[in-house]
Amino acid sequence: MPLALLALAVSAFGIGTTEFVMMGLLPNVADDLGTSVPTAGYLVSAYAIGVVVGAPLLTALGSRVPRKRMLVLLMALFTVGNLASALAPSFGSLVAARVLAGLPHGAFFGVGAVVAARLVAEERRARAVATMFLGLTIANIVGVPVATLLGQHLGWRATFLVVAGIGVVAMAAIARLVPQVPLDRHGGLRRELGALRDRQVLLGLLTAVFGFAGVFAVYSYLASMMTEVTGFAESSVTVVLALFGIGMTLGALAAGPLTDRALRPTLYGSLAALAVVLVVFDVTVHITWAALATVVVLGAVGFMTTTPLQMLVMNKARSAPTLASASNHSAFNLANAGGAWLGGVAIAAGWGWTSPTLVGAALAVIGLAIAVTAGFLDRAAPEEPSRVVATSEPLPKMSEVG
Repeated sequence: MPLALLALAVSAFGIGTTEFVMMGLLPNVADDLGTSVPTAGYLVSAYAIGVVVGAPLLTALGSRVPRKRMLVLLMALFTVGNLASALAPSFGSLVAARVLAGLPHGAFFGVGAVVAARLVAEERRARAVATMFLGLTIANIVGVPVATLLGQHLGWRATFLVVAGIGVVAMAAIARLVPQVPLDRHGGLRRELGALRDRQVLLGLLTAVFGFAGVFAVYSYLASMMTEVTGFAESSVTVVLALFGIGMTLGALAAGPLTDRALRPTLYGSLAALAVVLVVFDVTVHITWAALATVVVLGAVGFMTTTPLQMLVMNKARSAPTLASASNHSAFNLANAGGAWLGGVAIAAGWGWTSPTLVGAALAVIGLAIAVTAGFLDRAAPEEPSRVVATSEPLPKMSEVG
């Protein structure tokens, strides 16, 4: 795999760290800024809002910007957002800084996925995209726990200063290692918007919203389930979340080659497995060792959906895949918010701490139904090329990178 993928993975590591670390720092932030933990929870939502808004907006604005330059600019905005978070004097300014930090998230993964796919042979493109996503999964194993401990001992501001430093390193790595990827001469915002209207792209985005919501219906309340039902001490929650991250990494490693071999079967299988594992978790959550094992499997099958969904929308968007690719991350964050909300509704209704598992299973089944419907419609449609179309200009040799 090209070294350029390492630069993209480092960037994804920083993005994943800042996205999820706030969940562990909420008590520290609330105490320091004189607010309640539930109110501080709006900081998680603020980041998600930034992702949902920023993915299509920044991608559209940068549709004619060379992709390498676009990646550097997006990481610069990410760095500024995290620096602003570290220096925020009040809760309101921190909310604004979190929105700012979230703005480049989806656009970066959208552009980055297209660049990653262009760096390798066609039959290895899903593996290249999955390699970039490994940075995101490793952030959940290493970045988030370490950043949380750092924030607890040196103050939450120190965490965002370190993440801003990661952003600077990522910018340097992109500038040094990622080659210039030519823009499509016939591309542009109008063509990107046209690709986004493709029925298969829209069904892919809808699959992401419902299917991935199944993961977040449970992940959002995983800590509470493990303490209230399984019986773990609060100090053990970090280990549980790290196990989930290990599962995510295993899922990403498996998803790449499987998607290259058979995209739709991988998507169908991962969504079906997700629904089954969530139902099983409703039982195993009461047994310590079985709950831990299921957490790993849940992370694996949940994250296995991301690579085929990413490749699906890129393939179906054909020669203008960037906006569709970025919009997929808006869909993932809508899934994050929607799954968390529905899981919370079930708990608030008195159905018990484990009720989000069945809510998540139902959402995964809906996602699977949409995916199967899309596959049926695709087979019934006239045969067309369905791959990420490259420009006629070759990529530069690695000696020309820089």
